[in-house]
Amino acid sequence: MKEILHVNSKGILYRKDNTLKFMNKDVDKVIPIHAINEVNCYDKVSLRSGAISLLQKEKIIVNFFNKYGFYEGSLYPRVEFNSGMIVVKQALTYDNKKERCFIAQEMVKGMKQNMIKTLKYYQKKGKNLEEYINSLENIEILGDDINRILSSEGKLWQPFYASFNEITNKFPIEKREFRPPTNEMNALISFGNSLLYTTTLSEIYHTYLHPSISFLHEPRQRRFSLACDLADIFKPLIVSRTIFKLVNTNMLNKKHFKKDVGVFLTQKGREKFISEYTKKLKTTIKHPRLNKKVSYRYLIRLEGYKLIKHILKDQEYESFKTWW
Repeated sequence: MKEILHVNSKGILYRKDNTLKFMNKDVDKVIPIHAINEVNCYDKVSLRSGAISLLQKEKIIVNFFNKYGFYEGSLYPRVEFNSGMIVVKQALTYDNKKERCFIAQEMVKGMKQNMIKTLKYYQKKGKNLEEYINSLENIEILGDDINRILSSEGKLWQPFYASFNEITNKFPIEKREFRPPTNEMNALISFGNSLLYTTTLSEIYHTYLHPSISFLHEPRQRRFSLACDLADIFKPLIVSRTIFKLVNTNMLNKKHFKKDVGVFLTQKGREKFISEYTKKLKTTIKHPRLNKKVSYRYLIRLEGYKLIKHILKDQEYESFKTWW
């Protein structure tokens, strides 16, 4: 199975024959090109022209992050799965108010259900979360206007993030703050969300969907907004649970953070987060419709396939909702 290449230190990626090499003052490492499907760079990494050419040829996305864990951009290869008909229908669906609102509302319903399921999981472990679960259950997701749907989405995150202080007594969070994060928990959330965004972007790349035509979030320049749509559905299941495991088992502590104008993970802290995040993506569950085990990562791609079926009018879209 192909893996994500995480480049966690400064250096140069260059081509050596038909593979990649990473070099800095400490290492000169061979990276088999056919063993990777994505590259994430978390420090200052230079790409030589030969490496870029090889990565483009092998259809491998390269993502860049700043030191606060925020996604900055991607080297995006030429589209592999190209269907003008699907892109046109995707754009027409976005432009149809009723259709767009239906999809956006369904996405937020999925997000809400996954938040509640996550909190109920920790409630069973003895955490006092009844107040937050009730708050989430009482938030109505209005579906007749995209701005009202987005407002409902924003309201859902407030009690969900507030519940973090009950699930873990380390790294308290008063409110969601970013650009840059002002405390450890906000730094963890920002880094986890950026990782999931790039994972989602990579999965969209392997469908016929265009990553810039979205339904919940507004399409914007310099952002693949469909990745924002789909990532939101999976944040409670993947990002939040990764954070809670890292913090509650003391795998991350104060020494894994640095602070200047904001708070960010050290290189060692990033490595620990990436390791657990990767394990979470590889976690498998029995899919009730496919009748086979699929990974959490593949669930994201299935979400893209469901959108395609909807815009082609083959099957009405129903967002992913945790069933276990």
